[in-house]
Amino acid sequence: MAATKTLTFVFGATITYLSWTAYRRTGAAELRSLALGFAIVTAGSILGGGVDLVGDLLPLSPSQPVILYGVLVQSALTMLGFGFITYSLYRE
Repeated sequence: MAATKTLTFVFGATITYLSWTAYRRTGAAELRSLALGFAIVTAGSILGGGVDLVGDLLPLSPSQPVILYGVLVQSALTMLGFGFITYSLYRE
């Protein structure tokens, strides 16, 4: 899991950097939204994995598996990031 999260971070950070660089070069607000969307998706992956790793330290009820919280964090941030990406593609 650590290897896939690391590669997700590397690729996501690269796409975010390239999108941000394109925004800085052109000043197009669409590219800014695109970079923000990819940054949020990448952060969601890392934070979701982090919650999985430190979940045993959280005061949770024993009936709820810790992995559900990591999945919730990752899914929520992925949804938000894809919202920004969709907005950037429809923006005129």
